[in-house]
Amino acid sequence: MSQLRLALAQLNPRVGAIDANAARVAECIEKARAQGVDVLAVPEMMIPGYPPEDLLLEPAFIARTIDATRELAPLTRGMTVIVGTLDRDADLFNAAAVLHDGAWAATFRKRYLPNYGVFDENRYFMPGREGSVLLRDGVRIGVSVCEDIWYPGGPVEEQVIRGGAELLVNLSASPYHAGKFDARRRMLATRAADNLAVVAYVNLVGGQDEIVFDGGSLVIDENGDVLVEGERFDEDFLVIDLELSGVFGSRLHDPRLRKERALDESTPLPVIELTAARSVAARPPLAKRAPVLVREPVAEIYDALVLGTRDYVLKNGFREVVLGLSGGADSALVACIAADAIGSTQVIGVAMPSSVTSRESQDDAATLARNLGMRLEVLPIGGLLDGYRASLATVFEGRAPDVTEENLQARIRGNLLMALSNKFGWLVLVTGNKSEIAVGYNTLYGDTAGGYAVLKDVYKTMVYQLSQYRNGRSGSPDIPLHTLTRAPSAELRPNQTDQDALPPYDVLDPILRLLVEEDRSIESIAKLGFDTALVAAVAQMIRSSEWKRRQMPPGVKISPRAFGKDWRRPITDGWQR
Repeated sequence: MSQLRLALAQLNPRVGAIDANAARVAECIEKARAQGVDVLAVPEMMIPGYPPEDLLLEPAFIARTIDATRELAPLTRGMTVIVGTLDRDADLFNAAAVLHDGAWAATFRKRYLPNYGVFDENRYFMPGREGSVLLRDGVRIGVSVCEDIWYPGGPVEEQVIRGGAELLVNLSASPYHAGKFDARRRMLATRAADNLAVVAYVNLVGGQDEIVFDGGSLVIDENGDVLVEGERFDEDFLVIDLELSGVFGSRLHDPRLRKERALDESTPLPVIELTAARSVAARPPLAKRAPVLVREPVAEIYDALVLGTRDYVLKNGFREVVLGLSGGADSALVACIAADAIGSTQVIGVAMPSSVTSRESQDDAATLARNLGMRLEVLPIGGLLDGYRASLATVFEGRAPDVTEENLQARIRGNLLMALSNKFGWLVLVTGNKSEIAVGYNTLYGDTAGGYAVLKDVYKTMVYQLSQYRNGRSGSPDIPLHTLTRAPSAELRPNQTDQDALPPYDVLDPILRLLVEEDRSIESIAKLGFDTALVAAVAQMIRSSEWKRRQMPPGVKISPRAFGKDWRRPITDGWQR
């Protein structure tokens, strides 16, 4: 009878913290041993963290990662541990190390290197070429790394056809965007059913600069049915007893794989035999797992924003954050996300009213701070603005006031927030949203000044959806309803609204999605019913604002294409769509 007790350790590493990451793996090894686990799988690049980017150009970083992996081997007496790490010969490889019964027994090198979106793996790695399978307790195990399982007919199918693999273990660092989990789950179910094999998929969790890894590790049987599922946006440790005889039975009744093997003239893959070292009778019974929380799309995005913000703040050594609290929807939502990420007492809001700031905005800011239990400082900027105007009066003489004077207010506020950051070590959270950032409706060195842009990838229409979700979740409207119902405004001049300069957001945002995330032409968008001149104007605003975006801080990626690592447009750009 082919049976294994398998564990998946869904962990949140820190890039570059090699020893700390390895220590987390060591803890999981002992946890697995206490539960009688035969095989433990740990995510892709767990030891160095992912993505390490140009740390991979430092020989000392590579050497320490490999050494730390090797130092884990003696801890694996009596079990098999498959861990994401680096490997090298004349080249560097993204690899899965197989540590078995005290030794480094095998290495699987990633074959398909992603080089799109947020990925740059061709910059650093050589693709692996040779395949093999493991044999442990009568079970043939194929090991792959992330992208290798995304393609039909790739390394995973090779392990099944040429190696007879019954269990497919995939170590992954698959980043989140809205809808990604469902697509990933469908893909994994397809791989399992097509190959008549059990798929065990273990994913990273946590935030790394702009990227969020959402976890959601899975074990899927040979029929494509989920056996066990990991938590989303949190660490988890999954343990399951696998009865692999079902795979053999399915293959007896389904001739597809036999026919493919009969037609395949390739040499069979090498089989690496791992000697068993455990008595099945010694295993303690498994505790029953609670069902995984199923999230609606807006709730999923909110949790991703909280996780990305928390990890950016804490992994970079900050304990408190500060933001401008204007009384508007964007700053209110950022305050809620920050409070949920690190605790409301660690969040400082700063109201900076000028002569054109409405009483409603000031009241809404105070109400929000009171509802969340966060600290609020009020720093009026009228006197500072008068000083700026006086200093510039001579050189501006003869010119009428315009947007320059409006932007002075935003830049004064940015200066005050950065002064507080310098004095107290607080991280400044930028509150602008993707709609504004896309079209340049922001002030460089003003409302763009700060360390982390929480809503950088969140359109304004989604800001309102997230705010309503957050109010509903808390059971009382932490964000004042007035904040969400009045017309959005930068309040840099009397009676100003965003729609003085922009189309309504429910018109603008669909156009932006088509231009930014789908690279659609003006003509094709106009055929969907949008005004051609308006679409052309929006496209021009996007193009002419690239220089601003290039100076924005990082922010949480929640869409298929965010401004940041996967948006690489030239600043000097003469192309017209």
